[in-house]
Amino acid sequence: MTRIASFLMTPFTGVDRPVLDRTGLTGSFDMSVEWSLPPDRAQSPTSQVEDAGPTFLEALREQLGLRLEPTKAPVDVLVIDHVEKPTPD
Repeated sequence: MTRIASFLMTPFTGVDRPVLDRTGLTGSFDMSVEWSLPPDRAQSPTSQVEDAGPTFLEALREQLGLRLEPTKAPVDVLVIDHVEKPTPD
């Protein structure tokens, strides 16, 4: 489940924030999920396929029974507060 949570933060899923695994499930699972990429907003609406299939989030909910719930939680971030050009030794 941790692997799925980390995969959700890729551009292919439509998720725009960190995802934490709070399922409590451990171990390995053999699963298959069928989904379609989100529609390309640059394409005209007439060129998009209407029966493209579910998005990744819809497929998670419909095929695996998993859902994402928005919440607030602490996450690790990298903060760079100062940068200097390197000096020759």
